[in-house]
Amino acid sequence: MRQEELAGSLIEAEIGPGARACFTTRKPVSVTEGGPYAGFNLALHVGDDSARVAQHRDRLARTLGVTMGLGGRAGIAWMNQVHSIRIAAAAVDTAPTADALLLEARCAASVDPGGGRMLPAAAAVLVADCAPLLLAGDGGAVVAAVHAGRRGLLEGIVPAAVAAMVRAGASPSGIWAAVGPTICGACYEVGVDLHDAAARIEPACAVTTRWNTPGIDLVAGITAQLERSGVQHICDVHRCTYEDPELFSYRRDGVTGRQAGIVMPVRK
Repeated sequence: MRQEELAGSLIEAEIGPGARACFTTRKPVSVTEGGPYAGFNLALHVGDDSARVAQHRDRLARTLGVTMGLGGRAGIAWMNQVHSIRIAAAAVDTAPTADALLLEARCAASVDPGGGRMLPAAAAVLVADCAPLLLAGDGGAVVAAVHAGRRGLLEGIVPAAVAAMVRAGASPSGIWAAVGPTICGACYEVGVDLHDAAARIEPACAVTTRWNTPGIDLVAGITAQLERSGVQHICDVHRCTYEDPELFSYRRDGVTGRQAGIVMPVRK
């Protein structure tokens, strides 16, 4: 796999000055390689071969240019996602149990004085239908990768992540958001009770699917919560995981891999 092949398959999203946001797809790895995980799977927890996944993660880091350090940092931070509203500091030597990673670029030292650990250059979120939400504020000085599935959305992971960024020095109006590939409202069918419960918590996400059945629109709910939090710059890449065979979808395939959303400060 050549570096340019992976770079060409990334979905780039506008996330304001001082930061970069992108989303991976199943490309460029052959769709016949890896069985149910065929493609550029980045998840270790789904049953795929760990060595294969490690190679993919290393290839991604090299393509993004974060293996040798960026502003005194190196590597991509990952997390153990559990559909919670927990927010953790991004780290490269551990995957905290959380559904949002906060990365502060203003910490310039390459080693964390408190723990002696290398600080990451980028933060990532894994998805296969849930929404990958990337945030950047204060000119890229603080960024976050957020796992915004149905449960996290309704419990408040989006406003919690924005609040964490504000505590780190970003202003709500200066935060940029990018929502990556996710199952769209026309395809995300749920039961009546779940639809009605979601509507009571976040009315914007309650929709009717293409089959005229109850559904949930994650992007609409995320957008509404971002706007209420004061975020003004919101980019949606408009790619449905369920409809697009170039993306992993748990709802469509069951056993499958995961793509990632990655956000990173960019120092000029």
